[in-house]
Amino acid sequence: MSRLLVCPPDFFGIEYEINPWMRLSNRVDHERAASQWQTLMGIFEQDLGIVLERMVPIPGLPDLVFTANAGLVVGHTAVVSHFRYPERQREEAHFEHWFRQQGYEVMTVEAGLHFEGAGDLLGFSDTWFGGYRQRSDIGMYPILSERFQREIIPLELIDGRFYHLDTCLCPLSGGELLYFPAAFDHDGREVLAARIPTERHLVVPEHEALKFACNAVCVEKHVVLPAGCPTTEGLLQERGYDTHAVQLDEFMKSGGSAKCLTLALD
Repeated sequence: MSRLLVCPPDFFGIEYEINPWMRLSNRVDHERAASQWQTLMGIFEQDLGIVLERMVPIPGLPDLVFTANAGLVVGHTAVVSHFRYPERQREEAHFEHWFRQQGYEVMTVEAGLHFEGAGDLLGFSDTWFGGYRQRSDIGMYPILSERFQREIIPLELIDGRFYHLDTCLCPLSGGELLYFPAAFDHDGREVLAARIPTERHLVVPEHEALKFACNAVCVEKHVVLPAGCPTTEGLLQERGYDTHAVQLDEFMKSGGSAKCLTLALD
C-alpha cells in the first residue's frame, strides 16, 4: 500500500442519521476534526511514506471525507459504490468523476444492488471477505469474484453498530486477522475460524471495538488505529507491529475512524 485516496474534512458534519453513531444533536467541532485529520495524514505521509491523493471536498456532502466507501480499486479498475441510503448516493457521481479523471476503467453496480466499496470488501491477496446485510448486498460478491478472479467469502454483519466490515475486521500484512467476533453471525465466525488459523486471530475486546480499534490501516509492519485502544495495541506489538495511535473522536461521531478515511489505490 503506497497510495491512498483521502478527502479533507472541510464540510464534514452530522447532517443526517443513517447509523447508530450519528446524532444530529452531537455537533462536530470542525477545528478539532481538521486538526485530527491533518495529524492522521501526517503519519501516513511523513512517517510511513505514503502518497496521498486528495479529493476536493464539496459542500453538502459531509461524508465525502470517508473515502473508503468511494468504491473498490483493483489494478486499473475502479468499482464505484452504490450506497444504500439516498443521503450518501449523492457522492457517487463525484467519486466516479474522480476515478475517470485519473484514468481508471470504471465499473458500476448493477441496478437493484448496493455496494459500499472498501468499507465492506477487504482481505488478503488470495482471499477477500465481503460484509453484507447492513449496507452491501451479498449478491455483489459473485459478480466481483468473477470479474477479478478472487475468492470472496461473505460475512454477515449482525450488529448495527458495526455496519461496515472495516469497523470490525482488519486483515494484517503478516496474515493475522484483527477482529471483533460478536459483530458476525455464527456461520461467519465459523468460516473465519476455518480459514484463518486460530493462532493468527487477534480478538479485540468489545470496549475497544466500540472505539473502532478494528478500523485500522495496516502498512507493512505499521498499524494506524484510533487512540484509546491499549489492549489492541498490545496485541499488535506482540506480533511485531509498530502502532500509531491517533485521536479521531470527532469522526467517530459519524461512525468512522482511520480506515474509513482512506481508500487504498494499489
